[in-house]
Amino acid sequence: MKKLLCLAGLSIYSLLGNSQSFYDLSTVQKIEITFAQSNWDALLDAEKAGNEDYIMAQSVAINGVVFDSVGVKYKGNSTYSANQTKNPFHIELDTYKDHIYDGYTDIKLSNVKNDPSFVREVLSYQILRQYMDAPLSNYANVFINGNLIGLYSNSEAVSKKFLTSRFSSKSNTFVKCNPPAGAGPQTSDFPNLDYISQDSADYEDAYEIKSDFGWKELINLCDTLENDISSIEKILDVDRALWMLAFNNVFVNLDSYSGAFSQNYYLYRDNNGRFIPIVWDLNESFGRFSMTGSSNLNSTTQKQQMTHLLHENDADFPLIKQLLSVPMYKKMYLAHIKTMLKENFDDGSYYTAAQSLQTTVDTDVQADPNKFYSYANFTSNIDNDVSTGGGPGGGNTPGIKSLMDARNTYLLGLSDFTQTEPSIANVSPSTTNPTIGQALSITATVADENAVYLGYRGLKTSPFTRVSMYDDGTHNDGAAGDGVYGANITMSSPSIQYYIYAENAGIGKFSPARAEYEYHRIDAVGDLVINEFMADNDAAIADQAGDYEDWIELYNNTSDSIFLGDYFLSDDVTDPTQWQLPAEYISAGGFKLIWASNDSAKGTNHANFKLSKGGEEIGLFHQNGANLDTADYIAFSTQTTDISYGREYDASPNWVFFTNYTPDASNGTIGLIEIEEGRIQIYPNPYQNRLFIENPTEKEISIGVYSSIGQLLNQFKITPFETLEWQDDHAAGIRVVVIQTEKSTETLTLIAK
Repeated sequence: MKKLLCLAGLSIYSLLGNSQSFYDLSTVQKIEITFAQSNWDALLDAEKAGNEDYIMAQSVAINGVVFDSVGVKYKGNSTYSANQTKNPFHIELDTYKDHIYDGYTDIKLSNVKNDPSFVREVLSYQILRQYMDAPLSNYANVFINGNLIGLYSNSEAVSKKFLTSRFSSKSNTFVKCNPPAGAGPQTSDFPNLDYISQDSADYEDAYEIKSDFGWKELINLCDTLENDISSIEKILDVDRALWMLAFNNVFVNLDSYSGAFSQNYYLYRDNNGRFIPIVWDLNESFGRFSMTGSSNLNSTTQKQQMTHLLHENDADFPLIKQLLSVPMYKKMYLAHIKTMLKENFDDGSYYTAAQSLQTTVDTDVQADPNKFYSYANFTSNIDNDVSTGGGPGGGNTPGIKSLMDARNTYLLGLSDFTQTEPSIANVSPSTTNPTIGQALSITATVADENAVYLGYRGLKTSPFTRVSMYDDGTHNDGAAGDGVYGANITMSSPSIQYYIYAENAGIGKFSPARAEYEYHRIDAVGDLVINEFMADNDAAIADQAGDYEDWIELYNNTSDSIFLGDYFLSDDVTDPTQWQLPAEYISAGGFKLIWASNDSAKGTNHANFKLSKGGEEIGLFHQNGANLDTADYIAFSTQTTDISYGREYDASPNWVFFTNYTPDASNGTIGLIEIEEGRIQIYPNPYQNRLFIENPTEKEISIGVYSSIGQLLNQFKITPFETLEWQDDHAAGIRVVVIQTEKSTETLTLIAK
């Protein structure tokens, strides 16, 4: 039995984003590279020193899956050396042929040269993904021509596939913020977002443009940051920038924007014209790097007590200086730091996660013939400092626990974090079942505040709009001055995502605490909805020509027929009229199957676009007179071959994967049991393996599940306001669910497939 609380603050993507098997944290991958050339190492060294092109490997096998003719090269700056056996790799599966593994084509492998503990990079990404989009990361053993080279950290490439899966676009300005020639004493050109001039030549030694264009946009960002900070939210995702800066500071991650070289991050300009920062290269996290840019923190004590306002007044770090000069942004920054400390270090959960990672790789570290530190260093460095010689990190690598426990105590003891913060409670919409276009209000009880704001948006790819909330008695907030704040909005799309932000004179507070990355959500199911789709149809169902095309299923959620000719489907919300549906009707409660084949010649049920199995978006738009309204929308991440993604039951607000896909047919319905205390919801019906029972009442209920012959299969209790998930491992057949309360006993019959 597994009990799940409602995760209203999580996006669909954030629930899926950590589930990819190639980046499973509990599994060490196996990567076997085979070169036909006996001098493969010399060839890779020569390319690293010259053109940095790929060398063709005869084959690369990933967990036993073999790909021929694959591009391989060495990567890295301080972690690469022609004189060492274990160098970092970049493997590109599709350099020469159209290969892909588990949705990925680029594989970035770091050699853990600067980390005796082996966990810095993987653990840092694991924690960071709670607060912003960041690469997945785990471990891989690498073999070359049958010989074990060693254990590597395996981190998802920040590639166009990454951009598509997170931001639903890939073709806008994309900047790698690392000096192309490498950072270090040899250059003073760092990607610190300092505004120099309008001449792109002044920036070329500090940044690498990864898109076909972008210098003008990057220069505009630097100009706005330095000279027009009041307009910065139009061109920068300020909240993510604050999360990045908070992360760098808390984790003493100084080989980053916040350190001497202001590097190791990407900027991607989304479809809304805002640059989104993406953190990269965390092998020096947890105090391994010592250079702040204004001083060297050579002792663990100095790193434990590094100021949380590092570079607040330093013109060489305009992203920090300029953002923290805005009182609201500084209070948000302090709130983010406090959230990271409380959620990871104050409760010791980071240490449990670090121990788990070390347990996963313990045997592999022992077997690594080319590791840079001893096994004793590995087992010791989570807790204790390890002497590691000179270099940018100094002669000492801090023990992660000795560093972070003391740093947590030090920071939380500062007045910025001991001062009273606002409290936010009872966050709720005026209705939990709105219709599209309906007016509604959001309210919250707030104390110790000077100002309260609501941030909200209709699409995951849109920026949040921030508006003031009022305790004036005119915003559905009760009586004026009662501590309840309200804001009125319109349910303008199928889903509204929102958060509350409150601040006082010293610090801010968010609800949920991880906003804007997490948020509260209200769902409205429209008349016509996207009900199910498959973005990687290899052998599931064929179209009328016998081809296995991607597909999208629509569902009429009304008791009347709907004219489809007024609707459009698109995989690009910037082009909502991409494909118009056929001029026909869908019956009440009916389904319509559309093939995403990009081949309209096949018939009126074939759209002029395909779906990306690496993740993108699907929008359904309704032409309502002169207005084009969003009828439904879904942004999805990497999909699995021949598995569909659909609503838990027809028109459900929740999405799940289906191995038993149901194109042009019902996903299942929701069962309702009326008891005196309220309405119990059980779904889907029929169901496959997973059954959900939702108790929205204030009373505990008892559940018994029986087979058709009366055999008790399971029994459990559900506490008030809880949703229970039952994994049904019994044979398919009839199920009878019996609900018992203090006042009544009711039953519902279901079908288990």
